Amino acid sequence: MREEPSPRDPERLLRRLEWTVVRRLDGVLHGDYRSLFRGQGLDLAELREYQPGDDVRRIDWNVTARMQTPYRREYHEERDLTAWFLVDLSRSIDFGADTQKRDLAAGFVGVLARLLAGHGNRVGALLYGSRVETVIPPRSGRRHVLHLLHRMTRPGEGASRATRLAELIAGAAPLLKRRSLVFVVSDFISEPGWQRPLAELARRHEVVAVRVSDPAESELPDLGIVTVRDAETGEELHVDTHDRGFRERFAGMAAERAAGLRTAFGSAGVEVLELSTQQDLVDTLVRFARLRRRE
Repeated sequence: MREEPSPRDPERLLRRLEWTVVRRLDGVLHGDYRSLFRGQGLDLAELREYQPGDDVRRIDWNVTARMQTPYRREYHEERDLTAWFLVDLSRSIDFGADTQKRDLAAGFVGVLARLLAGHGNRVGALLYGSRVETVIPPRSGRRHVLHLLHRMTRPGEGASRATRLAELIAGAAPLLKRRSLVFVVSDFISEPGWQRPLAELARRHEVVAVRVSDPAESELPDLGIVTVRDAETGEELHVDTHDRGFRERFAGMAAERAAGLRTAFGSAGVEVLELSTQQDLVDTLVRFARLRRRE
């Protein structure tokens, strides 16, 4: 009897993504990743006066202060783009009713890595479980993307402590020798302290925070007495979801946490892509691409 492939089999996953997502998204983007993801090099080409509509993040404030008029920096563009995926695979990522956040993260990384690497760009990754467990140097090509997915979908060592996202982000800094496009893929359920290394990374690289979530993390259904388990610590607690007041307090705390994350991302100067297990990945990525092109 033929054994059915695992739902997390890397080859099967990549094939499915290529047929259901990559083709649709590639048709929308027309391979124009240079305009979608800036990826400019570090070599300063020239300074010129700021014009309305220019990217304000390129303003050189020192020159602007001396000249008393806004000036912006122009860079020599690199011929290829290097993208890094900093992926949080700690225990809290293994959550979701119909689709787990881990599978959503793998789908996102598979799609973006396949699109970028398939057009000659290089992609690398840092994978975090209870620590930074895997470093995958940047390369291009389908086989490399398959290798990345294989490392993402295999069982990790298991978290023996709470997630420290700061270790993942800070660990990337010495590895990124040239200006890169960096995706930090996480649910951002972590010990505090990750905001500063994220801001430091964004000063040198183009950083997108990709927050994966499940609706049950922000709104509890009325199911009566249920047992909830903290994925990070393993602690279990019995709660009465039939209590409307409890459900409202839970939703309020989730909203406060989401607002706090938005503030932290804004302070760090990074863009945010929200991925939900209940939303279509293609639609989410297309909306993101259209918003970036309006900048």
